[in-house]
Amino acid sequence: MEFLHRHIEALIFCNPGPLSKDEIRKCLTEMFEAEIPMDHIESAIEDLRTKYLQDDFSFALEHLGGGYQFLTKPAYQTSISILLKQQSQKRLSTAQMETLSIIAYKQPITKGEIEQIRGVNSDYSVTKLLEKELIEIKGKSEGLGRPMIYGTSPKFMEYFGINSIKDLPQPKDFSQQNNEIGEERE
Repeated sequence: MEFLHRHIEALIFCNPGPLSKDEIRKCLTEMFEAEIPMDHIESAIEDLRTKYLQDDFSFALEHLGGGYQFLTKPAYQTSISILLKQQSQKRLSTAQMETLSIIAYKQPITKGEIEQIRGVNSDYSVTKLLEKELIEIKGKSEGLGRPMIYGTSPKFMEYFGINSIKDLPQPKDFSQQNNEIGEERE
């Protein structure tokens, strides 16, 4: 079985994003010219996940975005954040983050609806989010002028480390502390 483990490990390692069990099975079936049972693939993935949880490794095999991907462990966050800071031109601006949040929570949504919520033109933000493949065009609205409808992409799930839109925090999770001046006395 180690043989199967190594092939699955190589497939996940070389794929730039999360790799689903179905994609793994399809590759292995074509390579071996035989149907690979899904329970063998699932068992191998679980063995690999267990293996990479050991302290000997700085990364782990994580399930996200509907597939499996190698990600660094939280203990190495400082090193990674330094690297990411150096590559900060790839980060999302405040305007892009606002636009992306609106799209994520209100999808499917048109650019006009986004601009109505934000109160400013969102052409640049939408264009940059499309370039970064965090959103995608989902179709055209039936409304006047048939504007494009936008929604989040699978890369959005990967970027934020979630498996589904349902994993996004809900507005109730953002409760604010009461703003009161002075100390409370009994």
